[in-house]
Amino acid sequence: MAGEEVAVVAEIPVPLLGEKMDPDTALQQVLRKSLAYGGVVRGLHAAVKVIEKHAAQLCVLAEDCDQQDIKKLVTALCADHKCNLLTVPAAKTLGEWVGLCKIDSEGKARKVVGCSCAVIKDFGEITEALYVLREHLKSQGIDFEIPEPSS
Repeated sequence: MAGEEVAVVAEIPVPLLGEKMDPDTALQQVLRKSLAYGGVVRGLHAAVKVIEKHAAQLCVLAEDCDQQDIKKLVTALCADHKCNLLTVPAAKTLGEWVGLCKIDSEGKARKVVGCSCAVIKDFGEITEALYVLREHLKSQGIDFEIPEPSS
């Protein structure tokens, strides 16, 4: 009994009823939900494979990526394969959102590994956060349709 480990999931900020959810919180919730359903691939190599198979629903790219070639490659692939592209300011933030970290007993992320690129290939459940994300993308002029849930 003493050797058992308890898995603690980092808390995702959830807005109160009637409050408007900001796009970053919505993206974080969508990534977590997709991760739970096995629908997120992390890293450049895996992301490129999913984009080229036309299986990508949404690509998330870190703006502070240290190699400009990665940004050019992912941007060009997304444009070529008509995949929606969204950027986040920091690779460490994206790494935390896609689970590349350890969660301590207080629910805080520790030892966060940066992630330059992540791709969602399955959203899992259709949630309010996904609709907020769709509205944010539409406000940027990106046509983003939520796929029908697979039965």
